[in-house]
Amino acid sequence: MNRLEGKVAIITGGNSGVGAATAEKFAAEGAKVVITARREAQLLEVAEKIRAAGGEVLPIPSDISKAEDAKRVVETVMEQYGKIDVLVNNAGVLDNGLKAIDSFTDDDMDRVIDINTKGTMCMMREVTEEMAKTGYGSIVNVASVAGVMGCGGAAYVASKAAVIGLTRHTALRFVGTNVRCNALCPGTIVTPMVAGMNPANMDMNIFGQMMKHNDLKVQPCMPEDVANMILFFASDESRAITGQTIVTDFGSTL
Repeated sequence: MNRLEGKVAIITGGNSGVGAATAEKFAAEGAKVVITARREAQLLEVAEKIRAAGGEVLPIPSDISKAEDAKRVVETVMEQYGKIDVLVNNAGVLDNGLKAIDSFTDDDMDRVIDINTKGTMCMMREVTEEMAKTGYGSIVNVASVAGVMGCGGAAYVASKAAVIGLTRHTALRFVGTNVRCNALCPGTIVTPMVAGMNPANMDMNIFGQMMKHNDLKVQPCMPEDVANMILFFASDESRAITGQTIVTDFGSTL
């Protein structure tokens, strides 16, 4: 308990799944939690649950794929708390039907890259400016095993591989300043986003290849499994770790 006592943490995509589980865990560990997402009603439900458990939370509806929204979120947090200790870049979307490199659509690519990659970059641009002033901060990027192994739709793989590269870039930029950046790469997670995939839209060319390289007998991750790892990287227990990418998939892709 109290591993994040007194810290201010922003969690994007905080309205469900990994984001909601992380927000609840952070609040229980003493953090002042800021959650942001596009769907306001779900965001407020998570905030109410955190408050009911005695936690402190500030919900801010936003679309982080828009640079002005990322800036507004950070400005609001600075006005409220005066600092940002932790940023969890969790907001993300899947492509439509795991479309491979020879079948992805431009519209789908733009949507996925805008949220998964551009949104992450915009948040880090705004937050690192504030963290650099205080000389402290931990950024945790939720990427995907797809960015490591290529096991996903082309647009999604590209977006998450970019996040992995940006993690190392950001860590390198701030080495020696006590501002850290690491990435987690979950495998399949049981979340509403994954549950909403339509089998009829699947590109079987890539889906079949993925199945050859995954052990289907291995259990999937639950949101709480990923949230536990995020907590470790957010806390001072991991203060010597930066620029690292960790796959969390119970070994299904080994």
